[in-house]
Amino acid sequence: MNTKILKISTLFILGFSLLIRCPAYSEDGEESKGEYLGEYSENSLDPDSTSNPIGQYGSSISPKSINNPIGRYGSSVSPNSVNNPLATDTPKLYSQDGKYLGKVSSNTLDPESISNPIGKYGSSISPDSVNNPIGRYGSKISPESANNPLATKAPVIVYDDK
Repeated sequence: MNTKILKISTLFILGFSLLIRCPAYSEDGEESKGEYLGEYSENSLDPDSTSNPIGQYGSSISPKSINNPIGRYGSSVSPNSVNNPLATDTPKLYSQDGKYLGKVSSNTLDPESISNPIGKYGSSISPDSVNNPIGRYGSKISPESANNPLATKAPVIVYDDK
């Protein structure tokens, strides 16, 4: 009896968490109507995490995944891919409360890329960077961090084709 209640409770919580989506905002503070591409997170158990290999946002075969090597957001040649080092029109990263955290991109020259080591969003010392090991969005212990395997409020990825 107790395991049945536990299973039902777990399914309810999981289902409810899938219904909740935080709004993403553009750099000018306007709510984005872009395509939601999951949470940029090391939490492999979160159904929305890009690190969950069986979730739609972490799968290597899902069209909404940045891990799909032949997909729009994961290909090494797509202009919208996080894995194309020359791409400039890549998905954007936002905190759960709507703060812009840069472009999810492997382009080390783009000033807004999270891969630019001297940029605001890629630096290891910037408070707005997921690469800051002691920052809100980059530490191993912050619930809002992309690098916390137990994160509950990891940044979200949105592709906005504006």
